[in-house]
Amino acid sequence: MTKTNAIRILDAANVAFTVREYDVSDGEISGVAVAAKIGQEPERVFKTLVTEGKHTGLNVFVVPSTVELDLKKAAQAAGDKYIEMIKSRALEPKTGYVHGGCSPIGMKKQFPTFIDETAQCYDTIYVSGGRVGLQVELAPDDLAKLTKAVFCDLF
Repeated sequence: MTKTNAIRILDAANVAFTVREYDVSDGEISGVAVAAKIGQEPERVFKTLVTEGKHTGLNVFVVPSTVELDLKKAAQAAGDKYIEMIKSRALEPKTGYVHGGCSPIGMKKQFPTFIDETAQCYDTIYVSGGRVGLQVELAPDDLAKLTKAVFCDLF
């Protein structure tokens, strides 16, 4: 396995984590599909969404794969009046990650990060490991500490 930036950061921080690889040859990379592929409940597999605020710039939101981000709640959490999802083609230039492989860990810059509070219901959650076909399992508090994230209601 090639180490991604996210995995290098987790290693360097001495954070306990497990790597899960999965097959992407069928093109199914939604969070719910990934959960099935790695044998986990979809509520424990979190997706990373990047938005742009009118005043705050880029913000990162980590929510369960089974839900849609509530943009009003997200804007409130970020301290902005209006935010929108960034375009897929802007994701890699701004974060260093591609759609389906976007990790909240190890982006080009440290953006304000918000994790849905339901993550705290689990000992561990899954997030992208920094490429399509790779998930990392780690404690929600470790993820929050590494990304300087805040837990809040996002859906």
